[in-house]
Amino acid sequence: MKNILDIIKGIHPGYVLERELEKRHLRKGQFALSIGEFPQTLTAITKGKRRMNTPLALKIEKLLAIEEGYLMVLQVYYDIEQEKKKENKQLNAQKPNLSQLRKVLFWDTDIKKIDWQRQKKAVIKRIFERGNEEEKKEISRFYGFDTVNSILNL
Repeated sequence: MKNILDIIKGIHPGYVLERELEKRHLRKGQFALSIGEFPQTLTAITKGKRRMNTPLALKIEKLLAIEEGYLMVLQVYYDIEQEKKKENKQLNAQKPNLSQLRKVLFWDTDIKKIDWQRQKKAVIKRIFERGNEEEKKEISRFYGFDTVNSILNL
């Protein structure tokens, strides 16, 4: 069975904090003042617009009797998740020179919506089954000869 941390990995710690405050029927503004913070700071954190910092996390954990470091662990997992999303966006932004690929090869889909990294196996197979030499050359340049050869030799 998964533990609670495995389930909520990648969720902003502010969302978890907001839920905890609601369960305990505590108002954010009053709670913020009780730990010596500005209510706007706590509100921004619970809306996911601001990072949780270590001193604040320690104050909150102590007052709510939450395990020390829990909120910062959530923040780190959230940061990792955001970094992965950023990397995926950068990968998806990269695409082959579409002017060298005939749209008829992708008659069943919108060529502009292809996820070139996630669907590389299908793209490579299709180009090498139906494409001309120029298209094969462009796909080999884009993915690299090793990647193309490993997929075609499966």
